[in-house]
Amino acid sequence: MDDLWDRIFGTQPGPDIWLVVATGVLALLCVTPRGLWRVTRNAVTIAHEGGHGLVALVMGRKLDGIRLHSDTSGLTVSRGKPTGLGMILTAAAGYTAPPLLGLGGAWLLAAHHITLLLWSATVLLVAMLVMIRNAYGVLTVLVAGAAFVLVSWLTGPAVQAAFTYTVVWFLLLGGIRPAFELQAKRRAGGAGDSDADQLGRLTGVGAGLWFFLFHVVSLCCLIGGGRWLLGL
Repeated sequence: MDDLWDRIFGTQPGPDIWLVVATGVLALLCVTPRGLWRVTRNAVTIAHEGGHGLVALVMGRKLDGIRLHSDTSGLTVSRGKPTGLGMILTAAAGYTAPPLLGLGGAWLLAAHHITLLLWSATVLLVAMLVMIRNAYGVLTVLVAGAAFVLVSWLTGPAVQAAFTYTVVWFLLLGGIRPAFELQAKRRAGGAGDSDADQLGRLTGVGAGLWFFLFHVVSLCCLIGGGRWLLGL
């Protein structure tokens, strides 16, 4: 038991700077091309909907379930007071969750807690799996969780470092694009019931200000997390 505790909460050697940069480039390649983004965006959707669900629970709302769809959209349904701080924070959590998770992951990696990051991500995915309410969502979360488990148990320090740095870079970089995509869709006349629009109705503040908040959070997380990852 003590060995397992030390393995999880102990520190591991950090990778060479070339690997940190290489994983950042790899993550950028996973985010930039439209065709590949249609696949990798599923990971951002998991973080997005997980953020809604986690904050809903923290704010005392009842979480009815989460659905993840093959078009990379998602839906989190919770019950509780339809207005107020709890609902506002729940609605705001989606677009801010991926970059904030990336920032938290960058902090763990900067402290050389690679194994702790792998196990923490696995626990979060298992907890989310319980609330998934459709087959595609179950498959997506199972694949993501299996990847973390296999890397944690079957690979050595070098592969674990490469995997975790790529994941964290991906969350930081991939957390920027969805809000811009949503803005473009709204300009084209779609997505009238987006998170930003819901927040606008809840607060009386225009959706544009919420988009600005999403962009500020994602860019600040990228700058701060990137500095941690690069050791600056």
